[in-house]
Amino acid sequence: TFQTNILTELKNWELNLIQQHKLQMRQEKEKHDTQVKQLQNEMENLKELLHTYEISISRKDEVITNLTEALEKQKERVALMRKFTLWRIQHVKAKQEEYAIRMADKHFQTALMKKVWAAWRSVSEEKWKDKVARACQLKAEDVCIQLTNDFEAKIAELTAALELTRSELLRLHTERDQYEDTMKKAFMRGVCALNLEAMTMFQSK
Repeated sequence: TFQTNILTELKNWELNLIQQHKLQMRQEKEKHDTQVKQLQNEMENLKELLHTYEISISRKDEVITNLTEALEKQKERVALMRKFTLWRIQHVKAKQEEYAIRMADKHFQTALMKKVWAAWRSVSEEKWKDKVARACQLKAEDVCIQLTNDFEAKIAELTAALELTRSELLRLHTERDQYEDTMKKAFMRGVCALNLEAMTMFQSK
């Protein structure tokens, strides 16, 4: 019947609309998943970069440790050399004693300068390491904050799109109900008119 066809058509139209809405939602979800994967990849890359910096700092610590150990060994050698020089000075002639003492003092001053330079370098390396670590930490915090803000903005955008879609679907449902009500009233008026016409014909006969 005409009413059945209209209801079927409306049902098909509603199903198509729902299918389109599901397709759009699936596409938005796929797009969102892709963006989330990209953000995760960026986070992994930043983690790898931070790990590389940590390895570099650890290697610099090892170099500083090795230099410190070498300096300690050098100090021991200098101390032994100085003792040996003092012992030798006691067994040489007067002129050789003066020359040996002068050379020992010069050698001692050189060792002292090396020690001071090594200490300064150690402090400088430590400050540099702290500066690099602080910079890496600040960079990682900035990146995390930026990623969080971008992710929240995207969620808000998707939420607004979803609300808009829901509003549109509600409006379409309302129009469909109004259309069905109009069709029912028109159909009932047609039926009533046919009934009146039939009764008139029967009364005339």
